[in-house]
Amino acid sequence: MKELTKRQKQILDFIQHKQDFETLTPTLREIASHFRFSSPNAALAHVTALRAKGFLKNSLGRARSLQVIGRKPVSGVVPLATTRELAGGTPALTSSRPQVVSVPIYGSIPAGRPMDATQEEEGCVLIDVDTLGIKPTTRTFGLKVQGDSMVGKSIIDGDVAIIEHGVQPRSGDVVAALIDGQVTLKTFVLQQGKPYLRAENPRYPNLIPQEELQIQGVMVALVRRRR
Repeated sequence: MKELTKRQKQILDFIQHKQDFETLTPTLREIASHFRFSSPNAALAHVTALRAKGFLKNSLGRARSLQVIGRKPVSGVVPLATTRELAGGTPALTSSRPQVVSVPIYGSIPAGRPMDATQEEEGCVLIDVDTLGIKPTTRTFGLKVQGDSMVGKSIIDGDVAIIEHGVQPRSGDVVAALIDGQVTLKTFVLQQGKPYLRAENPRYPNLIPQEELQIQGVMVALVRRRR
């Protein structure tokens, strides 16, 4: 590998730090803001140089899903995950990340009152494939959770829900849904053949579709950022 300039080393350290302590890869805009570059294009130039020198690579062929090559993550930085099997219980912790991949984050999703939202890539989140027991595909993405309507399933504000698009939901699955034109994260329930969305917090009502209910994906894991 070629030697790094001082600035390139600083940027590489910044990316590594964000991945180790926040399990998130910074966007070009975040890199530019941190180093006070005039535009994200300057950050892109440095990232491109780091890739060319073999210190960074793109995971799964997705933009901005960068992985640092040849460095180990800081020990003790662990994801908090719930899968279908764990969704009703206490999330599992792990002490190592033998196989880490990155999943793109497409904005936020309310775990509260439904609201309008758009899906725009905002960097990525690192997940431990072996620990979570999932295999990310091109249809896997993350959504930042906003609100407290799902606390009964250990999903809290600030978590990143890992969603698999195209999966047929089962009653009891946590889903990202579009209900009457607005998005929300809720439990999918089938009652007498009719679907509705259930909050896991008694402060929030069940959501019964008046016109349409589209399931955008099923939650297969949950990542909790260090606070």
